[in-house]
Amino acid sequence: VQLQAFGGGLVQAGGSLRLSCAASGRTLSNYYIGWFRQAPGKERQIVAGTTWRGEATYYADSVKGRFAISRDNARNTVYLRMNTLKPEDTAVYSCAAKLRGMRDYDYWGRGTQVTVSS
Repeated sequence: VQLQAFGGGLVQAGGSLRLSCAASGRTLSNYYIGWFRQAPGKERQIVAGTTWRGEATYYADSVKGRFAISRDNARNTVYLRMNTLKPEDTAVYSCAAKLRGMRDYDYWGRGTQVTVSS
């Protein structure tokens, strides 16, 4: 499985961005897709996740109500819509995939930088 995350950029506080995670190589019907972020000097954290068919989703408390994860199965793409962005959302965002029920993520995409200016 190859994953590619893109869509980052520079945005002012209060603005929005939509990140895309494009998957290729195999069907992901049995996979869980997570969006992670890592800010300088901080540990990587998961911010949102979804099963490939969308039966289950997850949001970190810090992004609940502001971020929304969605899928386009036909395009093999998972999106992360980020609204009301804050400077503390600044980080490198990556997507990853793991088999449902497993702890560890097997596939990672290269990250995309999101910078939120105050």
